[in-house]
Amino acid sequence: MKEYLKRLPEEVKDLIGLISDTAGSAGLQVYLVGGFVRDMLLGLKNLDLDIVVEGDGIAFAKILGDKLSAKVISHKRFGTATVAISHNLKIDIATSRKESYATPASLPLVKRSVLKDDLARRDFTINAMAINISRNSFGQFLDFFNGRKDLAGGAIRVLHDLSFIDDPTRMIRAVRFEQRYGFRIDPNTLKLFKQAVKRKMLEMVEPQRLRDELILLLKENRPIRQIRRLDQLAGMRFVDPHLKLLKKDYLFLDTLEKQIIWFMDNHAQRRILDSWLAYLIGMIDQLSLSQVKSWCKKYMFHKGQEKRILSFKSISRKFISELSRPKVLPAKIHGLLDPLSYEVIIAIKAKYSNSSLRWHIEDFLRVYNDMRLHLTGDDLRELGMKPGPHYQMIFRKLLQAKLNGLVKTREEELMFVKQIKLKREKI
Repeated sequence: MKEYLKRLPEEVKDLIGLISDTAGSAGLQVYLVGGFVRDMLLGLKNLDLDIVVEGDGIAFAKILGDKLSAKVISHKRFGTATVAISHNLKIDIATSRKESYATPASLPLVKRSVLKDDLARRDFTINAMAINISRNSFGQFLDFFNGRKDLAGGAIRVLHDLSFIDDPTRMIRAVRFEQRYGFRIDPNTLKLFKQAVKRKMLEMVEPQRLRDELILLLKENRPIRQIRRLDQLAGMRFVDPHLKLLKKDYLFLDTLEKQIIWFMDNHAQRRILDSWLAYLIGMIDQLSLSQVKSWCKKYMFHKGQEKRILSFKSISRKFISELSRPKVLPAKIHGLLDPLSYEVIIAIKAKYSNSSLRWHIEDFLRVYNDMRLHLTGDDLRELGMKPGPHYQMIFRKLLQAKLNGLVKTREEELMFVKQIKLKREKI
């Protein structure tokens, strides 16, 4: 296993060395576990280190955080902590623990235990492997449940027969990993999956937990295959009783995927697109506005997320009609699209096949959305105009004129504002 560790990026190797030294000084045994080990064996990049400590994981995380001058977020109930080193690099640290479930689909009861018990509580064998990075056993590979064999054979296998009963969200994760890696859910695990579907286990999960698992699924690269597979195995009524994906819904999702790729290829310099939210908009499109409002409340989406989801459902026929006309002034296009998020604009472009609408959206993203004025409030004050709410009106009119090609240079902008000033003075 040392050979695998040697191939890691220098930054990651340095972190593992620091973790090992810190644990050694504290007399603790520490292990790399979970997704990091899985992806390392597959030769895939994964910069999120998963660490298990046989001891107090939170206390260890605080020591490590101090050494790295990094923020530490802890969760005392589960004995876990995250050391956030940078935007794309973090260390998840857990106290080795044993779990039990008082009732199906409930959060687990935890108590400290040894590494083997910690690995036994995990979702699938491919996520239940560990590498000892303690000083005295550095590089030792621990695979109590034949995870490496399943990794080589492309099998998604639960560790025990009650896995989907204890935690039904594992059903969503089974589909996510199966489709991500091109694996297959093994026959016995698939049988247990279908039994859990019959018992409607996913409907028993707390809505917020279900929401988080769905978001993770939709964050997968090109997640339509995950959506199809989950729909095939479990249907979508666990998401909402009224939701049943039809052929037209998948056509929308397919087109949506193409438009997301188009946006990434052509407008990558803009803020990162929350593509998962665009896919979610497509997935629940058949629900009515009132149903979506109730759905967002049930799943407790953040206000910004809820606003974007509902803004798409609130798009009127008049809006689409105006955007679909062949000849529309740029200022009108800007006025229609500027209040909307990129995710909603992309969803509109995917849903409606009108060529004029799509051209207008492309013009907005390519030209109008980036258009800026030369003048500022200081320029208006120099013209003798007292600050006030009318500034906003003046700049709105000026931007409309610029979008429509009536003004281009700074001088033309000044002339336009002077004309507005003269008209105001005559009133």
